Amino acid sequence: MGGATDRDRPEVWAGVECTVNRVGDRYHDQLARGGHERRPGDIERLVALGVAAVRYPVLWERHAADPGEWGRTDDRLDRLRRAGVRPILGLVHHGSGPPHTSLTDPAFADGLAAFAARVAERYPWADAYTPVNEPLTTARFAGLYGYWHPHGRDDATFVRCLLTQCRAVVLAMRAVRAVNPAARLIQTEDLGKTYAPPVLAYQAEFENARRWLSWDLLCGRVGERHPLAGYLRRAGVPTAEMDWFRRNPCPPDVLGANYYVTSERYLDPRSERYPPAARGGNGKHAYADTEAVRVLPAGIAGAGGMLAEAWERYRRPVAVTEAHLGCTREEQVRWLADVWRGACAARAAGADVRAVTAWSVFGAHDWDSLVTEERGSYEPGAFDARADPPRPTAVAGLVKQLAGGAEPVHPVLDSPGWWRRPDRLLFPDRPAASQGPAVTRARPILLTGGAGPLGAAFLRACACRGLAVAAPARDECDITDPASVGAALTRLRPWAVVNAAGYAKVDAAEAEAERCRRHNADGPAVLAAACATAGLPLVTFSTDLVFDGRSTRPYFEGAAPEPLSVYGAAKAEAERRVLTSHAGALVIRTGPLFGPWDGRNFVAQALRALRTGVPFPAADDLVTTPAYLPDLVSEALDLLIDGACGLWHLAPPDSMSWAALARAAARRAGLACSGVIGRPAHSFCWPAPRPPYSALGTERGVLLPPLDDSLARFARAFDVVLAP
Repeated sequence: MGGATDRDRPEVWAGVECTVNRVGDRYHDQLARGGHERRPGDIERLVALGVAAVRYPVLWERHAADPGEWGRTDDRLDRLRRAGVRPILGLVHHGSGPPHTSLTDPAFADGLAAFAARVAERYPWADAYTPVNEPLTTARFAGLYGYWHPHGRDDATFVRCLLTQCRAVVLAMRAVRAVNPAARLIQTEDLGKTYAPPVLAYQAEFENARRWLSWDLLCGRVGERHPLAGYLRRAGVPTAEMDWFRRNPCPPDVLGANYYVTSERYLDPRSERYPPAARGGNGKHAYADTEAVRVLPAGIAGAGGMLAEAWERYRRPVAVTEAHLGCTREEQVRWLADVWRGACAARAAGADVRAVTAWSVFGAHDWDSLVTEERGSYEPGAFDARADPPRPTAVAGLVKQLAGGAEPVHPVLDSPGWWRRPDRLLFPDRPAASQGPAVTRARPILLTGGAGPLGAAFLRACACRGLAVAAPARDECDITDPASVGAALTRLRPWAVVNAAGYAKVDAAEAEAERCRRHNADGPAVLAAACATAGLPLVTFSTDLVFDGRSTRPYFEGAAPEPLSVYGAAKAEAERRVLTSHAGALVIRTGPLFGPWDGRNFVAQALRALRTGVPFPAADDLVTTPAYLPDLVSEALDLLIDGACGLWHLAPPDSMSWAALARAAARRAGLACSGVIGRPAHSFCWPAPRPPYSALGTERGVLLPPLDDSLARFARAFDVVLAP
C-alpha cells in the first residue's frame, strides 16, 4: 500500500485448522490427520509468513487424553514467542470436551475453566484467548442438525449447547484473568446473513437475530426485551439463566468473524429445485436453505459488509478470524484477496477492523462431509501438507505480501473469483439480466496444442476457473520456430506458457524419428529458451515411457531416464534441454491419459467395445499409472499458479496393467469384465518397445486421486464419452 503505515491497514494473522470434534464415540482430530502434531518445523513456516499473530490450539481434549501433549505445546508456544509472533490460544475448537463431558453437561463450563486456569498458569505471558471457537455454529452442528455429539436435532438441545459454551467462555476468561488480568477475549463466530423472498421474510428475520446470539449473550444483552427471549424460554431456558449472563458479562475484546463463501444463506420456497439435502422447513413453510451467492443476482455482502454490520451493532473491534476457501488455487488466492479488500474497505469507512486471518494454513481434511466421515479429502491452504515438508502455495505468497505491507499481486487476481462471475447463479431468484462472460483485462496463459486432448482439457479447465487463455493455431505459434514463438509472446503478452503440443504416435515414431524429435524435443526446448528470456513460467509434459521398466518399484523424480523407444527418447531429451535452459520451467511426467471428452483414449475404447459385446484385448504384463485427465490438468494449473518448477510426477497412488485398467473401468461402468482379454504385450506386435513396468511415484507429495475414484467419475460421463 503505497505510502501507508501499519496503522492504515489491518494486521495479518494466520490460523491452524485444529478441529477436534466428536461423532458418536469417535473423535476426529485435524492436528493428527494433517500431521501438524508431528512437524515441529511448522512453527518456523508460520513465522516465515510474516504474520503478527497466530490462532494456535491448546486443546482441552488433546491435553486431557495425553499428558505428554503439554511438552509439545510448551515447545511450540515458546518458539512462537521468541519469534515475536503473538499466539491466540484456542482451548476448544468445535469440540465437546473430553469423553466424560459434553455440550449438554452442566459441568462442561467448570471443567473448561479449570483447564483454562492451567493454561494461564503455564503460559502467563499469553494475552489472547479463544476459549471456545464458534459456539453458535458448533451448537447448530451438534444440537440442531445432529452432525456432531450429542447429535441433537431440536431447538432445546441447540440452545443448551450454546448456553453451555457461552458460560464456559465466561468462566474460562475469569480463570485466565485471575492469572493475567490483561488477557483479551478474541471471540470467534461464523458471521453470515440470511436472505429470503417476502413469504419467508419472517424466517430470515429470525435467523438474522439468531446469528448474533453468542455475542449478545457474552455482552450481557439478552434480557426480556431481546428479540429471541421468547424463543429461549420456549426452548426451556429459565429467566434466571438469561439473567446470569446479564450479571456476568464478558464482552469480547475483538469480535472474530469467521467468513466463508457459504456464510450468507438464502431461504428459497422453490425447494423442489434443490437436492434433498438442501430441503427443509419450519413447520409452516417448506424451503431450501442454500448459498445466497448461487441465487442472488446482485451478489453477497462479502466480508466487508459483515464486518461493518458487526461494528455497527457492537461498536467493538472486529477482525476476520478465518478466511479460507476449499477450491482451486486461483480461487483460494482470489478469496483471500477479496476478504482483505473488504476488510480494508470497512476499516476505511470507519469500522475498527484489527486483522484478517489466513485460516487452515496447513490445509483441512474432510470438511466436505462437515468432518462426519474420514473420506481422505484434503484441501491445501498456505501450505500443501501432502508434501514432506509442507510446500508453500500461492496463498503463502499472498499472505507474505499482505503481512509485508504490500497490496495483493498475482496474475490470477486480474479476473474475478467465481462468486463474482455470472456463471455462479444456479438458482437465481429472478431472471438475471442477459450477461455475457465477464470482461477482464487479464493477461492470458498461452496454450500450445489446444486442438489435442490435453490442450482441450486445459481450455475447459481455464474457462471453468476464470483463467484467461490464448490458444494460437500452429501457424500462429510454431513451437519449433524461435521467431514464431517470440512473435506470439510479444503479440499475446501471456503471464505463463503451457505446452500441450507434441507428437503423440508412439509406434509411428519408430519410422518418423526426426519428426518426433522436432516436435517433442526441439519444440519444448525452443519454448523454454523463449520463456527464460522473457521471464515467463513454462509447463510442459513428459511421459513414463522415458524408463526402461527394469524396476519393480515406482519410479520417482530422481530416477535416471533409460528410454526404450524413439518417442521415449525424444521426451527424455526434452526434459533435459528444458530444465537446463529454464530454471523456472515445470516438467510434468505422467502416465497414459484418459478423460471424458476424448473418445479415442484407451478407457473409452475399452468401454465402447464392451458395451457392444466386442471382446477387448489388452496387455496384462505392462504395468503403468494411468492419469485421469481432468485431475492432471487441475493439479498442473495449481502448480503453475504456485510457481512450482523442476521435474514433477503426477500420477495416482495405484498402478495396474492395461488389462486390469479395462476391467476396473468396466466394473465402474456396470459392464461385464469377461470381455477383456488379457494378452502378453509381444502378441500385439507393436513397433515401439514398451517398458514392462513404468509406474510413477513421487517425492513431491502431490498424488492424483486413486484410480477407483477417477474411474467412478469417468463412468458418470460414460454416455457422453461413448456418444458418436
